[in-house]
Amino acid sequence: MKSEPDEASIDDALAADKQTVAWTGVRNYQARNFMRDQMQIGDGVLFYHSGCARPGIAGIAQVASNSYPDPTQFDPKSPYHDPKSSPDHPRWLLVDVRALKKIRLIGLPELRAEAELADMLVLRRGNRLSITPVTTREWCHIVGKIANVKEVLTE
Repeated sequence: MKSEPDEASIDDALAADKQTVAWTGVRNYQARNFMRDQMQIGDGVLFYHSGCARPGIAGIAQVASNSYPDPTQFDPKSPYHDPKSSPDHPRWLLVDVRALKKIRLIGLPELRAEAELADMLVLRRGNRLSITPVTTREWCHIVGKIANVKEVLTE
């Protein structure tokens, strides 16, 4: 899950109440559908900083809620306001994400250098989705081998 660190960084998430942040502002149907249809409470999350000088995986987190309507879509003052959305028929969803651990930044060049990650969706040229699924094999390789984190989610 990608976030611009000036909006929600791994440090912000770790400092939040219960180390949990609402993943607001997703305005892509494919990314929304990943949250709605594939994410389950307890699923692992690679907390990725994007739109910054050094993009990359900055932390490990987990999904902390089922999907529910993103309130920013109804707020005319929000940059994520969607006038075509209504509380009766929300277009945009979010999940809550609980930060588990900050890790050393694992940047794109390092990820791309790993043959085991050659098919990872986030590494595909032109990918702009803020949320992409990660296979169990990719997760285990990143969390276990690259980040060398043993005490967080392993599945």
